[in-house]
Amino acid sequence: MKNILSTVTKAVAVAAVASTVSFAGPGMADGGAKFLGNITTRGQVQSDFGTYWNQITAENECKWASIEGSRGRYNWSGCDACYNWAKKNGGHFKFHALVWGSQYPNWLNGLSTEETKKAITAWFDAVAEHYPDLEMIDVVNEAIKSGGSYHSGYGKNNNIIPALGGDNGNYEFVATAFKMARERWPKAILIYNDYNTFRWQINEGIDLVNKLVKQGAPVDAYGQQAHDLTDMNESEFKSALNKIQTSVKNAKGEPMPLYITEYDIGTDNDSQQKQRYSEQIPAFWESKQVAGITLWGYVYGATWTTNGNSGIIKNGQDRPAMTWLKDYFKNHLADGKNETGLADASTYVPPEPIARKMFKGSAFEIPGKIEAEDFDISGRGETDGVSNVSYNEGDDENHGDAKDYRKDTTGVDLYKKATGVVVGYNSEGDWLEYTVNVKEAGDYTFFAAVAAAGSTSSFQMSLDGKELTDKISVPAASAGEDNYDDYNKVKANVTLPAGKHILRMTVTGAWFDVDYFTFVSGKDATDPEPIDEPIDEPIDDPHGVISLDQHMNVNRVQDYYVIDPMGMRMGVLSAYGFEAATEILKNSSVVKSSGVYYLRNRWTGEMRSIRVVR
Repeated sequence: MKNILSTVTKAVAVAAVASTVSFAGPGMADGGAKFLGNITTRGQVQSDFGTYWNQITAENECKWASIEGSRGRYNWSGCDACYNWAKKNGGHFKFHALVWGSQYPNWLNGLSTEETKKAITAWFDAVAEHYPDLEMIDVVNEAIKSGGSYHSGYGKNNNIIPALGGDNGNYEFVATAFKMARERWPKAILIYNDYNTFRWQINEGIDLVNKLVKQGAPVDAYGQQAHDLTDMNESEFKSALNKIQTSVKNAKGEPMPLYITEYDIGTDNDSQQKQRYSEQIPAFWESKQVAGITLWGYVYGATWTTNGNSGIIKNGQDRPAMTWLKDYFKNHLADGKNETGLADASTYVPPEPIARKMFKGSAFEIPGKIEAEDFDISGRGETDGVSNVSYNEGDDENHGDAKDYRKDTTGVDLYKKATGVVVGYNSEGDWLEYTVNVKEAGDYTFFAAVAAAGSTSSFQMSLDGKELTDKISVPAASAGEDNYDDYNKVKANVTLPAGKHILRMTVTGAWFDVDYFTFVSGKDATDPEPIDEPIDEPIDDPHGVISLDQHMNVNRVQDYYVIDPMGMRMGVLSAYGFEAATEILKNSSVVKSSGVYYLRNRWTGEMRSIRVVR
C-alpha cells in the first residue's frame, strides 16, 4: 500500500496549484480528481477491496433496519467495518442511508405520526452520536413520486411522510430530513439519492431536487444510482447526463454537484458490459460536475442483479470490463476533473430567501375575478414563516402554445383558448397559489370555469394551508374523446376571513383545463359570467381520492425489461413490483406513443401488458 501521508501531501499541493480536488487513498483512483468506490460483498469488506477502490459504501449494513432492528438497541458492527476501513486506509466513507421508504425497522410500521417522529429523531441522534464526523451522507433515498406513488414504500404501513412535515407537492418531508441532517452534521456533504434518473424519470428527479433547493433545503449533491444504463446507447446517455448537469441547480443558481452512487451494468454479455463501461465511466470521470463514482458491487454472483451478473470479477478472473477499467485508470487518471468544491467539508451556503411576487403587482381582491394563469411569481425559501414557492408542476415542459405569456415559470402549461389564456394539462398533485385580499369576512360563492374530456378530473381549494372546499369534480365534455373546449362552471359555498391570504388550487384528479375563478359575496350567489346554464349546487366528488392497488415489494427493487408495441426492447427500469413499474412506465416522458407495452421481470420472467395512452 502506498504511503498515505505522502500521497495526501502531494494531493494537497496539486490541489493548491490546479484549484481542483484530489482524492488520495488506495485503489485505482489514488491521487485522482475524485474517488472510485465500491460496496461491501455479502456484508463484508473484501481483503482485496483497497487494491481497486478508495471509497466505500455499505450495501446494507448502515441502513436503519440493519442497525436498529429492535427499538432503542443498536448494532453498529457492520457499519463500523466500513467506516473503520476508510479511516485506516485513507479512503472515503459514505453513510447510506438516513431516510428510506424501504429497509426501515419493522417496528416502525403502525406507529402514530408523533411516535414515528420521535423514532426518526432518535435515529438521527444515534447516528450523529456514533459518527459525528461523517464525510458524506445519503440523507434521503428513493422519494420520487410518480402516478400517485413514491419510488420506495413511503406511506405504506408507515407515517414517515407526515412525521417529517407531509408532502404538499414539494417533497416537504424530504426537505425536513435535510434540515435535520444539517443540524447534526454541519460539515458533511448531504446527498439526495434515487434511481431511474437517467432515463425513465429524468424529469421527475430534476424536479424533486430543484424543489428542495427552492425551499432552502441544504442539499449539497444529487446522487444518481445509475442502474438504468445497461441498455442505454452512448448518444442517449450523453444527452441525459448533459441534461441533468445543466438542469439541477444549487442555492446559488450554479450547476449542482453529482455523485454516481450505485453504478452497475448487469449482463452476462462481456462485450456489452465492457462497451457500456468504456462509454460511461470516462464521461463521469472527466466531468467537472461529478464529484465521485461508486460501483454497486464487483464480485460476480454477489451483486443484486440477475445471478449477480453486474460483477466484473468472475471466479477470481477479471471480466473484460474490469480489464478495461484498470487500463483506463492507469493511462487516464490525470484526465479526471472535479470543480465541485466538495472535499472533506460541505460548501453549502444557506440561500437568502427570495420573496414571492404577485403577478399583477398586487393581491387579487375578493370579491372579484382571478385568472388562473396569473398565479404568484415563485421565490425561494420562506419569508415570515410563509413559503415563497408559488406553484407545483409535475414536469418541466410547457406543453401549451402560450409560451410567451410568462417567462418566470418552469413547466406550467399555458394555452391560448377560452377567454384568453388557460392553465391546462393539469395532473394530480399540481397546484397553483395566488395572493388574495378579502375585503370583508363572511360567506362567499366560489365559481370556476373548467373543461375536461373525461369524468375523473377534480380539484380542491385551500386558504393558508387549510381546506376551503371539498374535492370539486370537473364535468366531462358533452362529446369528443379529447374535447377540452367544452367549458363548464362549478361552484361551492365558502367562508373567508378578512385580510391578505394565500389561496391554493390543488389538482386532485387529472386531466382538465381551468380558465378563471370568481368569488361573489353571499351563499348561493348568482354567477356573474354564466356559461350556458349555471350549475345550481356544489358538486361533490363521486370518485374520491384516486388510489392505486400497489402491492409493492418494499424490501427489494426489481428490474423490468420494457418492450414497445413492435416487440423491440426499449431498456430496463427499476421498481418495487409490477404495479410501481406500471406507474413509472405510464408517466415516463420516454414513452411518446399510445399503445400496448410490455414489462418483463428480469428475475422471474413474468410478463404483463400495459396500455399507455398519450
